[in-house]
Amino acid sequence: MSASPPQAAFFDYGGVLAEEGYHEGLLAIAARHGLDGASFFETATEIIYDCGFVTGQSDEHRFWQLVRERTGIAGSDAALTNEILSRFVLRPQMVAAVRRLRQQGLRVYILSDQTDWLERLDRRDHFFGEFDQVFNSFRLGKTKRESSLFSDMTSQLGLMPPTAYFIDDNPGHIDRARAQGWQAHRFVDTETFLADLQQRRLWP
Repeated sequence: MSASPPQAAFFDYGGVLAEEGYHEGLLAIAARHGLDGASFFETATEIIYDCGFVTGQSDEHRFWQLVRERTGIAGSDAALTNEILSRFVLRPQMVAAVRRLRQQGLRVYILSDQTDWLERLDRRDHFFGEFDQVFNSFRLGKTKRESSLFSDMTSQLGLMPPTAYFIDDNPGHIDRARAQGWQAHRFVDTETFLADLQQRRLWP
């Protein structure tokens, strides 16, 4: 573990704070259309980044239009989006961990590659208020696929990189954060995450 105690924790949303609705929703759409789930997920993810929806350069309608053209699926934008959003379910233990870390004096943030769906999810579940600030690729115009995002964050917030603690389920994002000097934990499940907090002396 790093000798520097974390001063700020950055949480991914889907797959960490909440169940991974994007992945599971796309698999459900693929199954309904008799398509290979892994291939469909890869294609949709390529489109969501390439068309600019995840960085605020495009919108939901354009995204689904391109997915329909590339894969042959059917369904309205609203119905397809609901397949995804309905599967994002907040994890109570993770919300409790965020609250405890904040009570201990850590600054807590969301750092997510998401579209404006994240704001819709907040209107439904009211979780933004648990955090000091929310950083969403849709508003930043940059994603965690770009290593410079991590240095942008520490510079903007006045943090030394070793004092930033990042929790994400994507190994590529974890590698890029660590390369920028951040502490990081690849999220697998809540129990392993809480054990990691204990090792960092952030949890009883």
